[in-house]
Amino acid sequence: MSLDFSKNFLFGCATASYQVEGASFEDGRKPCIWDTFASIPGKVYCGDDGKVSVDQYHRYKEDIELMDKLGIQAYRFSIAWPRIIPNGRGEVNPKGIAYYRNLCEELHKRGIKAYATIYHWDLPQTLQDEGGWTNRQIAYDYLEYAKACFDNLNDVVDSWITINEPFCITWLSYLYGAHAPGYQDMSLAVKAVHHVNLAHGLAMKYYRDKGYTAPIGITVNPQTPRPATRKESDIEAALLSRALETEVFLGPYTGKGYPQILTDKLGITFPIEDGDLELISAKVDFFGINYYNEYPVSADESNPLGFAQQPFWERKTNIGWPCDSEGLFRQLKWLDEYTNHTPLYITENGSCEDDKLTLDNRVHDKERINYLYNHLEACSDAIKAGVDLRGYFVWSFIDNYEWTEGYSKRFGIVYADYKTLKRYPKDSAYFYRDVIAGYGKIDR
Repeated sequence: MSLDFSKNFLFGCATASYQVEGASFEDGRKPCIWDTFASIPGKVYCGDDGKVSVDQYHRYKEDIELMDKLGIQAYRFSIAWPRIIPNGRGEVNPKGIAYYRNLCEELHKRGIKAYATIYHWDLPQTLQDEGGWTNRQIAYDYLEYAKACFDNLNDVVDSWITINEPFCITWLSYLYGAHAPGYQDMSLAVKAVHHVNLAHGLAMKYYRDKGYTAPIGITVNPQTPRPATRKESDIEAALLSRALETEVFLGPYTGKGYPQILTDKLGITFPIEDGDLELISAKVDFFGINYYNEYPVSADESNPLGFAQQPFWERKTNIGWPCDSEGLFRQLKWLDEYTNHTPLYITENGSCEDDKLTLDNRVHDKERINYLYNHLEACSDAIKAGVDLRGYFVWSFIDNYEWTEGYSKRFGIVYADYKTLKRYPKDSAYFYRDVIAGYGKIDR
């Protein structure tokens, strides 16, 4: 069976600044919250940090040349706030601007589109010291940072994404404590949710008011779990989970406001001020979707949130996540309806596998190829079912710093030797090359 995509469908790859750039203290960059978090014993595997990573800051031309050889049509990267405004607010760093201009210009020389994410988690530590995303002022600090990106880079960026994965910035980082800055406090998390949403809205208003025309949107990682059973309690638990972890963002972005169920069931209210919801609901050109898995959930009275994930039957990737491409199809169908048929892009999708470099410098990652094929097939099926899905970005272009997992987990279609920093395309890179070229077939 072949994968059926139109000639206009965009195939890309993705990374994030802290995960690949390295050069943490070069050319004026100052510490971000992940520099701080990684230095806390026990927070990150082996105490790994992003000081060097795969050194894309110095090797971006080499990486872009490789993207070109693989037929990649677009590169989704993120801009590092502590490179552009090192102190979080105030003076713009010309060396930071120059780096991203050079990156975009090199992409264009190869005919590759530049998809820039303004914020992918590397908040300047100076702003965290003032409360980070729990402090309403940060939405306005973000606006000034976004202005610097728009005004200095709009002529070389083909498409903009304001924020990557609000769920991770807020619930994962302020409620569950798993990511930087590592808090576990519902009241702080609720504030962070609203301030991230407000930051997005402020940036959208500025962008529209300036008359910039490159497409702009936001990337979410929707949690759309399935009920573990047909019991009404489990069905309600799945709806509550989706409201808390997904609709709390998509609702305001699409003019629906915050889900009432969160107040009714969990007593949550958000620190809304006059005009906030109007700003946040500014129309986007697209929604980016990061999808990796779908979990079954059930009602759980012992959990303060009222629901809990349940065991699953699917194969686990090397990071422990279930492989569920049918979940992607279901999610795309739901998102298409919920967003009133707003164009969608898969801005991240990929698989963590136990990759081994052979003596002849190859990586035979058959499990990842199967994962990618099945999820691309789900994308193809969703398009046939009427979903306005316009592109797919594999996560990730290259093995990199996987947040709290450090360098122990690999998602790349390109293998990184962390000692020599040499790059080796995996079999999945050549599979993806064939998909882009129109030959997406594998032996079943």
